[in-house]
Amino acid sequence: MNKSYEVEYCNLELRFNRRHIQDLIKDLIQEGYSLYWSENESIFIVSVRTGRKLVKLRFNRTKNGYKMVGDYMIRDAKLGEWMEKLIEDTRGHAVVKRFKDRQILVESILFGEVIRLVEISGYQQRVLYQKGPFMTEQEISKLYFSNEGEIRLQLLRLEVDDELECLYDALQNGDAEKAELCRKKLSDLSKQLLMLEW
Repeated sequence: MNKSYEVEYCNLELRFNRRHIQDLIKDLIQEGYSLYWSENESIFIVSVRTGRKLVKLRFNRTKNGYKMVGDYMIRDAKLGEWMEKLIEDTRGHAVVKRFKDRQILVESILFGEVIRLVEISGYQQRVLYQKGPFMTEQEISKLYFSNEGEIRLQLLRLEVDDELECLYDALQNGDAEKAELCRKKLSDLSKQLLMLEW
């Protein structure tokens, strides 16, 4: 294991059903991890031991299954790879911070795809990649120093949640027209999130 490996997964949001969580537990056991789990009516927790550290993965119960949420600091390269595959496979959302040699690489992931990559070195920031429209430095600075951006971000995330549930219902009911409307709305929301998330 690389002892300098350190990745933080922030604002994680991945959706699962119960069967998927059981498969994840099997995968982790097959990878050689020691773990245990517990649940109540609102949350399912899987505790994974990595060396001396214990990582608690939290799955909140929702109307249609489970949602993995929270922030996680991972110092185990194999578990980090597993987490990234999970984000991609579930088309989840996250902000991933990679710490290396006094630099931080920040990836904003939306629907399992990197939409923005920023390198932070000291107080300097450099955008290495950004999908879609760019915001001006003045717009970013204004949002950074006010709470307007955070409020807009929270509202947009709630809208995305609602629209995802609407899409899920439409797909379950075989309503192709409603599903297409939901996809268009999600596409618009993702563009707005792209401009606000880091």
